[in-house]
Amino acid sequence: MTKSMNKIVLALVFGAASMMATSAFAEKWPLASGDYWSVTGIKVHDGGDYKYAQWLATEWKKNTEFAKSKGWIKDYKILSNEYARASEPDLYLIRIHESVVSAAEGEKRSDEYQEWNKKSMEALVSESGNRAEFREVMSSSLLQELNFRD
Repeated sequence: MTKSMNKIVLALVFGAASMMATSAFAEKWPLASGDYWSVTGIKVHDGGDYKYAQWLATEWKKNTEFAKSKGWIKDYKILSNEYARASEPDLYLIRIHESVVSAAEGEKRSDEYQEWNKKSMEALVSESGNRAEFREVMSSSLLQELNFRD
């Protein structure tokens, strides 16, 4: 082979290698980031099922519908752990949202919620403590949904 032929072959080899490396870098991760799920694990005390279910169906639903109407969350769910062991929650309260809010946005939303609810922070904290008679918050998680890319 001549020197000029060697140069052409080398150019082709490096060009092909370069294209393969570029296509490997262009390949997308097979999973795409999706919505965030705020999940609260609740243990319901013996005899507290009805009382807590009533609270969820009235106050929690009303408050969560307000957040949904403001676009702060996309959806919400309650899941029951049908085979809960002693150390596991009985219920999971889920709120689904597109992103995690900044501290400033969180403050703004808190103020707007208090104005809408017509309750002081002291009253809200006290009411939360009162629910301790029939339930215990066992866990709180922020999960992100991962979706398959097409």
